[in-house]
Amino acid sequence: MKRFILAAGLLAGGLAGLAQAADKADDAQLRAAIAGSHRSSNNAARDQWRHPYETLTFFGIKPNMTVVELTPGGGWYTEILAPYLRDNGKLIAAGAAFDPAKRSTVAFKQKLDANPAVFGKVVQGVFEPPSTYNFAAPGSVDMVVTFRNLHNWIEGGGDEALKSVFKAAYTSLKPGGVLGIEEHRLPEAMPQDAKASSGYVHESYVIKMAESVGFKLAAKSDINANPKDKADHKGGVWALPPTLTNRDQDRDKYRAIGESDRMTLKFVKP
Repeated sequence: MKRFILAAGLLAGGLAGLAQAADKADDAQLRAAIAGSHRSSNNAARDQWRHPYETLTFFGIKPNMTVVELTPGGGWYTEILAPYLRDNGKLIAAGAAFDPAKRSTVAFKQKLDANPAVFGKVVQGVFEPPSTYNFAAPGSVDMVVTFRNLHNWIEGGGDEALKSVFKAAYTSLKPGGVLGIEEHRLPEAMPQDAKASSGYVHESYVIKMAESVGFKLAAKSDINANPKDKADHKGGVWALPPTLTNRDQDRDKYRAIGESDRMTLKFVKP
């Protein structure tokens, strides 16, 4: 009996060790994707502010997941997610439908087409809130992530527009699936207008909207916090780097602040 117990203990320990090794391997893959030479040098220079490794591991990402990136924009996170998920997972870049007249969609397609070794397996889905959500079948996705986009959806249609996005994410996720959000954070003591025109949003509001469609808040983090940012800038969040919309006016002050203070939230579909 003692030998059996010892053997069982050794087996359990061995399995735990294998699980830990797998976790470390997954982390190594993510670090490799972040360090990849395929990344834009301008994008890589912002890692000190955007903390991609810490953010994605906080969300619980693994390389065998099906992940939707809502509104990838210029592809800052796509550069990391695409190689990380390429071999064993799947990345769905959900954005506006390709339109030769729209510079943003042309630029994103050109980015993907220029490096098929990295981006060749990225699936493009159509995501144009508040009306079109053709990016994934119901219950087919492990994780949905979006970075600094909520204020745009609020500007486009207020509460209902944001709720429609959250509903679409919820529908696409498997039970237990994760919604990961990063957004510019407005101090709770400051008023948020209905259009979030400053680019900043109350964290409590985001949580309320996500929970209203069925999500449960699993965790929140200050990975992307910046206490120097008081969210009171002329021109809103775009006064800060990298946009510096006020040009030379107070440029040194804004550079000293750095990029915005941001919430980082992890929700789960029960």
